[in-house]
Amino acid sequence: MLRLAIAGDLHGQWDHHDDALLEQLAPDALLVVGDLADGDVRLPRRLRALQLPVACILGNHDAAKDRSGSTIARMEQALGSLHCAWNLRLLDPPGLAVVGARPGSAGGGFHLSDAVKAHWGEMSVFESAERISAAALGAPRDRPLVLLAHSGPSGLGSGAADPCGRDWKRPARDWGDQDLQEAILRIQRQRPLPLVVFGHMHHRLRQGQGQRRTIHRDRQGTVYLNAACVPRHRLDPQGSPLRHFSWVELGDDGAVCLVAQRWYGVRGELVEDQMLLEQCQLRR
Repeated sequence: MLRLAIAGDLHGQWDHHDDALLEQLAPDALLVVGDLADGDVRLPRRLRALQLPVACILGNHDAAKDRSGSTIARMEQALGSLHCAWNLRLLDPPGLAVVGARPGSAGGGFHLSDAVKAHWGEMSVFESAERISAAALGAPRDRPLVLLAHSGPSGLGSGAADPCGRDWKRPARDWGDQDLQEAILRIQRQRPLPLVVFGHMHHRLRQGQGQRRTIHRDRQGTVYLNAACVPRHRLDPQGSPLRHFSWVELGDDGAVCLVAQRWYGVRGELVEDQMLLEQCQLRR
């Protein structure tokens, strides 16, 4: 059994309570879906100091409106090997293969921002898809494979409340990444892909439209999880701090058997547990 804690778009919301909470929860690994701190390198350095395996992807806000690419380059440097854009990161222990998708994405099909082009260079949708799928197909087949993205793939629905649906402008439409969708199709032809994790599209919909659907499962058995609970820090009615993590468990066969959106007290107590998928026979 592998237990994964997933931190949605941080937007600077990470403190000593998060550090202590992870020690209490003791997941096997932490995945971070980007939009860390609008160019502030202190948070990436803090993630590097955590005493557990971590994989991270940078989001569109990590460029901090700097079109030159220098800010997002500093963020990548601060993360070091934690940042896995277009690359395979083996987390060993616990024995997990994580492959990063295209960094700096703002969704909407396929669009490279000026910062992304300045730092990583021009590329086509198919070139990006090939880089993602090649990294994934190079992963050991005896390890569960997770794709880690900032924006999710296209193909998960075109409604405003779908996992990657545009909710801020009418008409609603699919706002997912086309290169990620293409990469997933290529990977699924050759090996199991149990989990795709992403953020960017906030759970709370704009203009009072309610809450986003945060999970999808396709016919091949791949689970897609939107972890973008924003803000991920809040207070309970008594004024005590709460912290949000998405939580995933993988069974011994590598398949996803539990997915939840969870709010924890800072001493590790589970305060709210929105169970999205549960089919584990044995749970720790």
